[in-house]
Amino acid sequence: MPINFYTPRFYVFNNFSAHAIEFRGKLYPTCEHAYQATKCTDLVGQEEIRRARSPLEAKALANETYKAAKDPDWERKKVEVVEEILRAKLAQHAEARDALRDTGCEEIVEDSPTDYFWGEGVDGSGRNVLGKLWMKLRAETLFV
Repeated sequence: MPINFYTPRFYVFNNFSAHAIEFRGKLYPTCEHAYQATKCTDLVGQEEIRRARSPLEAKALANETYKAAKDPDWERKKVEVVEEILRAKLAQHAEARDALRDTGCEEIVEDSPTDYFWGEGVDGSGRNVLGKLWMKLRAETLFV
């Protein structure tokens, strides 16, 4: 049975979960803050995104206010950046390590009905890249 991000036990896998991370020398309130700030090339924008009051605000700042400052190479590097962010979360939060261990050999699914890249989409046909990254980290840590 797939492990879904949006269940309380496994919400820690969600980039919006309230788990601050140190990433590239700065402290971010959530993984989403780190992700959104990293895709911005404007240093003032990066800091404003990092300090956003919520993950949704960080996302809005990156996609609206600082849209013109998006790294032109972002699409090529975004998966690598997210993997780096998840590694930081895993290293810094026992809750993430425990949850990952508790998934056993089950598929981990970012069950977003709207995201067909990071998640599975409404019909399950999405790429589930975020879930696959968590499963990659699980395999590397030899939890299973």
